[in-house]
Amino acid sequence: MSFIQTGKIELRSDNAIETTGGNTSTFTRVTFPTPFPSGTDVVVFPLTQTFNGPETPGIRIHEVTTTGFLIRMNEVFAGAAKSDGKHTTETIGWLASTV
Repeated sequence: MSFIQTGKIELRSDNAIETTGGNTSTFTRVTFPTPFPSGTDVVVFPLTQTFNGPETPGIRIHEVTTTGFLIRMNEVFAGAAKSDGKHTTETIGWLASTV
């Protein structure tokens, strides 16, 4: 039996692009409304719901557990040039499910 939860978060990036694997100091913690059962594997599917900035925001997910996950926008490109990583507020919808 699969369990599913959904939600949304208002997220922006005021920081430079993060290129160091495992550095989550600029990530935001999302806590599930109800923890998933202990011992289950959880996957998270994020999707940008708005179009507030001219560049496309990349979304990074890290440390998915039965109680929540870390999320960050990581804008990679601004037109033809590498982005500074900053992006205005967007609504990010997410779906979490056991597998």
